[in-house]
Amino acid sequence: MATKTQELKLDIERIGTVSAILTQPENARACYVLAHGAGADMRHAFMDKVAEGLAERGIATLRFNFPYMEKKQGRPDQPAVAHAAIRAAVAEAARLCPGVTLVAGGKSFGGRMTSQAQSKAPLPGVKGLAFLGFPLHADSKPSAERAEHLAGIAIPMLFLQGTRDKLADLGILKPVVEGLGPKATLHEVEGGDHSFAVLKKSGRSNEEALTEVLDALTTWIDGLA
Repeated sequence: MATKTQELKLDIERIGTVSAILTQPENARACYVLAHGAGADMRHAFMDKVAEGLAERGIATLRFNFPYMEKKQGRPDQPAVAHAAIRAAVAEAARLCPGVTLVAGGKSFGGRMTSQAQSKAPLPGVKGLAFLGFPLHADSKPSAERAEHLAGIAIPMLFLQGTRDKLADLGILKPVVEGLGPKATLHEVEGGDHSFAVLKKSGRSNEEALTEVLDALTTWIDGLA
């Protein structure tokens, strides 16, 4: 399947311009607006692998940098700034990939900021939110406070979570997802950490674990259509 990659500039109203990358396979049937985590930008190896893997499955991705990452500042943006960046990315994805199923979300911080943006005002055209490791709480500090806004989201949500994720105690996350009703789906990646890496003794590789993640994500996206 032929894939086109475009380097873009994304204009965020009243904030500035950030870099973005559209990875678009021929005849893509969906586009995933993929926001990065707090500590690594859109070009991180994990982001590359997700974009490449989804392209092989016929799904486009639009990656982008949050303003703080574009400026190489250490501290993540305030939520309002992050939300504005996500809205700009969603609008650009809709413009560049018309007529396909539009999904938003991302890795850790990026997924959480996307869910916050959706809870405040629906992201135009977005049919579902997919979280690649939802950061439910700080490292090894179980809490459900970061999930309170999820009840205000009406569209389907997919939580892809490693069972060793120290930022999402499954004993807390499972009841949260169950409480959201049929709109929310939890897919557990056995032995995976916050980035779905697995231990050697698990008997499988990180690549195999990521394949599981991408297959589950693709199946869920196709179900939205």
